[in-house]
Amino acid sequence: MSTSEPWRNPRPAPNLEQVRHRLPRKHFAPDWLRAWWPAVLWACLIFTFSTDSFSADNTGSILYPILHALIPHLTKAQFHVIHHLIRKSAHFTEYFIFYLVLFRGIRFPHPGWRWTWAWSAWFIAAAYSALDEIHQSFVASRTASAWDSLLDSTGALAALAIVYLFYRLFRRDSVSDSA
Repeated sequence: MSTSEPWRNPRPAPNLEQVRHRLPRKHFAPDWLRAWWPAVLWACLIFTFSTDSFSADNTGSILYPILHALIPHLTKAQFHVIHHLIRKSAHFTEYFIFYLVLFRGIRFPHPGWRWTWAWSAWFIAAAYSALDEIHQSFVASRTASAWDSLLDSTGALAALAIVYLFYRLFRRDSVSDSA
């Protein structure tokens, strides 16, 4: 170091390769798409489940041989009860998951919890459930049911409760009780 320039840093500036890991990554997809693609994909999957391919007759013809192989003494009446429970559990589960990906999309990029995010995600899930039942009314092998829509909305509401409890219990500092 020269005594005439005591302010000059004796270390050379780093080159780009040395600091590249500290720079934000450029993503191919925009942020909104990265936040919402799981919800859009899941909505398409739900729509597919509402087609003729997933009617009770079609799922029953696939499920009965499997369950009968596992439980040889299974009667048709017992199978119908099990099949009904599986189908209703699927309604609940698919909208439980749908709520989670909707909540993820709505809150992006902000961390934490807000009631407005929670109820917005639930409302979208409940509205999509009603539209899904309307879609099923146009499919010959399916029937529309307000009870199924209620079950779907209940699955989304259960997810809302679980997400709220998660933030309340494990992320206490990020829960906002404001609307």
